[in-house]
Amino acid sequence: MEQTGGCLCGHLRYRLSAEPIDAGFCHCRACQKSAGAPVLAWLTLPRHAFAYTAGEAAVYASSAHAQRAFCPRCGSQLVFQSDHSPDTLDVTLASLDQPEAVLPQYHIWTTSQIAWLHLADDLPRYGD
Repeated sequence: MEQTGGCLCGHLRYRLSAEPIDAGFCHCRACQKSAGAPVLAWLTLPRHAFAYTAGEAAVYASSAHAQRAFCPRCGSQLVFQSDHSPDTLDVTLASLDQPEAVLPQYHIWTTSQIAWLHLADDLPRYGD
């Protein structure tokens, strides 16, 4: 599978050269605050299967063990990398050119789910 994607303004473009390992919705407070949204959808893939094809990302250390890459022009968040999982990285699902091609499979960090957000799917939910 090859997928492409990028940021809102088009400065950053990337290519994925492998099938995602998985995909899901994250409800943690860090994702909520970094996106300004109640939930953020991610796909996970081998780190070697991700490559920028245009532009250079800015990186923010969002915790002691994780970094988020985003466009320095428009601010679109594209990538999450954790030191705890050095062989994989996460890509924001909605930044794909064809986000419908990857279906989320679960919800994580639901203990941080915002109370007014009501989920109507039957996907598995994990608190931590």
